Amino acid sequence: LYQRPFRTFEKSTLLLFAEDISRAIKAITEEAKIKTRRTVFSIPDFSSFFTSFELPPMTREELSQAVRYEARQYVPLPLAEVTLDWQIIEGEVSDQRKTPKENKFPTGQAKLKILLVAVPNEIINQYRKIAEISGLELQALEAEVFGLLRSLIGEEKRIVILVDIGAQSTTCSIIEKRILKMSYSFDMAGNELTATISKGLGIDYNEAEDIKEKYGILPAVESPAAEVRELLLPLVDVILKEIEKISQNFYLTEGKEAQKIFLAGASAYLPGLKEYFQDHFKKEIEIANPFSHIFYPPILEKTLKEMGSSYAIAVGMALRGLE
Repeated sequence: LYQRPFRTFEKSTLLLFAEDISRAIKAITEEAKIKTRRTVFSIPDFSSFFTSFELPPMTREELSQAVRYEARQYVPLPLAEVTLDWQIIEGEVSDQRKTPKENKFPTGQAKLKILLVAVPNEIINQYRKIAEISGLELQALEAEVFGLLRSLIGEEKRIVILVDIGAQSTTCSIIEKRILKMSYSFDMAGNELTATISKGLGIDYNEAEDIKEKYGILPAVESPAAEVRELLLPLVDVILKEIEKISQNFYLTEGKEAQKIFLAGASAYLPGLKEYFQDHFKKEIEIANPFSHIFYPPILEKTLKEMGSSYAIAVGMALRGLE
């Protein structure tokens, strides 16, 4: 369908190329002979705002208003221009009323920790438009990180870091007991790696993509593998340092460390990446396999192991549709 990298977003404005996406969706559904019109869309994390904050004990009736009040301090857009979603990640709403005389809750009542997600209404409207012109029935919209969490974490009880290295951005998220605690997105990602090889070796983008997938950052002394490693390592180190930052921030706020790192997205398969991260972090590193808990024909085993990580978000969205 496309000779250039498939751009779905103009990140400077967060606007979608709706016609391009609709055309791709129609081509894929027709080729795969998909009959259902029901769909769940994922919203890229770089177009969502994530934050967490504490609130004093309060009743459920008071909570919604309190969240909106706090959101004004964190969301960099007027609240009229965004849609808010939130969940309690620590504590419980109080069933007790404030004491009439002191107008406060009894002592010992735990504070509430809230995870807040805000998405610009402009983005939501774009997705609705895509669904409409694609002839789809939009069931739900959800930030990508929640799809990753659903497809990868399973019964994992440890604190883990999800590193989703996409085409245009990378998102690092910390999960504890299946609850999202922190999430942060930055620009370094797969397209940047490919563009650097293309420029550094003076070759076209498609050839650079093939070379990236073949050599990655594997240790080498001969060309072109050694040159590719030299070009890519500074960029990979940017991703590594961002993982360190969110890990340190989590430790400072929670006093805990992650025990495991999941690598997701197409660039998770970059040759040598898993080993490079393992040497640096001294933690268990796993390339995401969203099909590990899904039954499929044995003939697909090799293909899904080689490509599974690229479909982690899509699998999570499909599972959302079954809930």
